[in-house]
Amino acid sequence: MSIRPVKRHSKAMPTREGAGVDLFRAFGFEEPSAFDPFLLLDDFRNDRPEEYAAGFPWHPHRGIETITYVLAGSVEHGDSLGNQGIIQPGDLQWMTAGRGIIHQEMPQGDAQGRMHGFQLWANLPAALKMTAPRYQEVSSADIPEVIEDDGTKARIICGEMWGAKGPVEGIAADPVYVDVSVPPGKRRSLPVETDSHAFAYVFAGSGTFLNASGPRRPVTEAVGEVAETAEPMVDNRSLILFDRGDTVTVQAGDQGIRFLLVSGRPLREPVAWHGPVVMNTRQELVQAFEELQRGTFLK
Repeated sequence: MSIRPVKRHSKAMPTREGAGVDLFRAFGFEEPSAFDPFLLLDDFRNDRPEEYAAGFPWHPHRGIETITYVLAGSVEHGDSLGNQGIIQPGDLQWMTAGRGIIHQEMPQGDAQGRMHGFQLWANLPAALKMTAPRYQEVSSADIPEVIEDDGTKARIICGEMWGAKGPVEGIAADPVYVDVSVPPGKRRSLPVETDSHAFAYVFAGSGTFLNASGPRRPVTEAVGEVAETAEPMVDNRSLILFDRGDTVTVQAGDQGIRFLLVSGRPLREPVAWHGPVVMNTRQELVQAFEELQRGTFLK
């Protein structure tokens, strides 16, 4: 067993997207090779409707997959193909934009005004960038949850872990996407494919990710500076990028810890990216936006 050490530790940064939605971005638009095949992770947890109600009106996508995981509230969606529906708490939508789609996502808070969830973007390999769009809509009841003897829980959205397989299938990067909860004071190891890139995003509680010899002194990256952290405790909105290995080991703090653990096989292809379109070359990118202007984007 080879424990993956922490390669990088950072905090999600506030940003604004859509028609004026305040959210936190864990990563995106910089160093796509570091998280390859993943491009962006947004944390849109918010308890103030005035900061998210404007939503994400009609916009295009090409060359990527968007993965929306809702914890509280709901997201109403519709697209240029006539698809529509509502993503409820605990549900997941895995949308393969492929050769092109135009859609909208409109958040709606619950009775307490909460709109909680995440959106992850995954890149598509060159051979599949112009594939037909498709959806994999998964209800909460269809996401398997494994509970270990020590109380550790894992909701397995995609991939396999501890003998359970997630309902999302047919994804080129062979990703694993798991919602993990470790009880207070417990230490837990989780398997990760050696050849995959892997990261964790903490959204409740706190804890420490370990290397082979115990707690690592991870590097915390801030704008314009790099500083070592003597106490490698991570908490809400912490992003941890792991180095190579086949296991991630976490020590939960006094309140336990809950995080997304995501891994995938890197594509190692060139990335040409502007806004909601991700292609392999600048020429392909320019063509996509010219098609949007001409009204020929949808195939």
